[in-house]
Amino acid sequence: MFGATLHVAPGRSEWRGHQLLQRAGMVRQVAQGIFSYLPLGWRTVRKIQDVLRAEMTAVGGQEVSLPVVNPADLWQRSGRYFGIGPELARFADRRGRDLVLAMTHEEIVTDLARTEIASYRDLPRLVYQIQTKFRDDARPRAGLIRVREFLMKDAYSFDVDDAGLAARYDAMYRAYQRIFARCGVPVTAVASDVGMMGGHLAHEFMYLTPIGEDTLLLCDACGYAANREAAAFRKPAAPAGTSGGPVEVATPDATTIEALTAALGIPAERTAKALFVAVDRERPDGTVHAEYVVAVVRGDMELNEVKLANLVHAGEVRPMTPDEIARIGAVAGYGSPVGVAGATVVVDDLVATAPGLVAGANRAGYHLLDVVAGRDYTADHVGDIVAARAGDPCVRCGEPLRTTRGVEAGQIFKLGTRYADALGAGYLDVDGRRKPLVMGCYGIGVGRLLGCAAEEHHDGDGLRLPITIAPYQVHLCPVDASAADLADSLYRTLTDAGVEVLYDDRDERAGVKFADADVIGLPLRLTIGRRSLARGGVELRERAGGDAELVPTGDVPRAVRERIAALHRRIADRLPA
Repeated sequence: MFGATLHVAPGRSEWRGHQLLQRAGMVRQVAQGIFSYLPLGWRTVRKIQDVLRAEMTAVGGQEVSLPVVNPADLWQRSGRYFGIGPELARFADRRGRDLVLAMTHEEIVTDLARTEIASYRDLPRLVYQIQTKFRDDARPRAGLIRVREFLMKDAYSFDVDDAGLAARYDAMYRAYQRIFARCGVPVTAVASDVGMMGGHLAHEFMYLTPIGEDTLLLCDACGYAANREAAAFRKPAAPAGTSGGPVEVATPDATTIEALTAALGIPAERTAKALFVAVDRERPDGTVHAEYVVAVVRGDMELNEVKLANLVHAGEVRPMTPDEIARIGAVAGYGSPVGVAGATVVVDDLVATAPGLVAGANRAGYHLLDVVAGRDYTADHVGDIVAARAGDPCVRCGEPLRTTRGVEAGQIFKLGTRYADALGAGYLDVDGRRKPLVMGCYGIGVGRLLGCAAEEHHDGDGLRLPITIAPYQVHLCPVDASAADLADSLYRTLTDAGVEVLYDDRDERAGVKFADADVIGLPLRLTIGRRSLARGGVELRERAGGDAELVPTGDVPRAVRERIAALHRRIADRLPA
């Protein structure tokens, strides 16, 4: 076998599952966020792909293969060429034509649908692929969880209207639940931000783990679940009151909300906090210009940058520099939207309805009392731009929310007509009118799914991957020379019967073989040696636990097949309908 087991995992990943994938000889890091799969790991990847293909086929999916290298003009027409930052790898070929390495395939598949779908009679359609992607992530981490080059199952649906998309979306939602259950990865579906994909609805399937980098808000009373990027909560009613107008008051050294409330003896909810951010937008000629944004939230709230970016139609925002803050007439530490020029003002809906809040005077050492949005400054956008926190009332039922951590194992989106409109993909309806295709997209990272499975299924000795995705079903371990002939015979018999057997025929001590068997963690282990033969058979043990069973030599094939069937039934019994 190509690939060695290791006593100690290289690197310093905090993910125990990733350490064990390396120790088991399944993966090796080539560069930051770039990995090779060795034979054991690739067998597991192929089994995950088998699960994906089976479930996609069950909901009407047809497999395609789309190119990794995409012409840039398609991404320019969709707007993502300029809206996505340096994580989109751009380059030119020898003739100077601009190209990108695809991190997803909405543009390509929409352009393909433009040529292959003509009429409502051609709809609905669902296509999928399992394809390499590249995303030049600035912070790859956690082994296979956050990488730059990755294998993804991405599917795309095409429908005549929103009702058709809703039906496809629901079918894919259920298919995803089955996929993760078959791979042994428990997930929680949460509402999420649509991000760079666009559209109007998205759900993430989150593997809950304390070392995940996503924060989730959950309500145990009604089941509400959302990523913090998109989570809403029930906001308090605006307090009653009137304001006679802003009054300047000296507040030396009160550059924070904490210092301001202490100086004035007021609660934080009576203050307005201004945050100065910029959006760097790329022009068609390649130059970049900054758009300035002043975001205003109540002093006891936190800004949600994702919600803010969505309101101003930006991929991301960054803090303004001191020079940029001064350029719009604001003063850091004493800033507000009052009197600023050359900036977009975005106000949280709580601030917009408040009768009067304390805000910065844009003068060092001073604040303004009783500042009112709409009277003392104009809001260009009003909306929910604050982050939900643990203890906030649920937007549905009002009970307190709790937070947990998780990893996005898959995501589904209702794209609507965004890409069809941009790329001219439509169909003729029953009345002969041309309409845009209504689209959805649905992605699962294959390597990330393996990483989550490894994190979920291990113990102190090694991996314990489920029977559905383990690289082999049985680890055959003869532990002395007296067992060699019987081991050879069992290997041939089991293999001929369709059992997947990893045969350890090395001339190694029993302890070495057992340690390697434990770290690789195949579901079943057959041990043959003088001791078992003296007792009349072969020792059969499940890696996940339980006592070893002594099986008569002639009964081994039957016993192994029965154990394999039982392991499959355990997973099948837990599958959602």
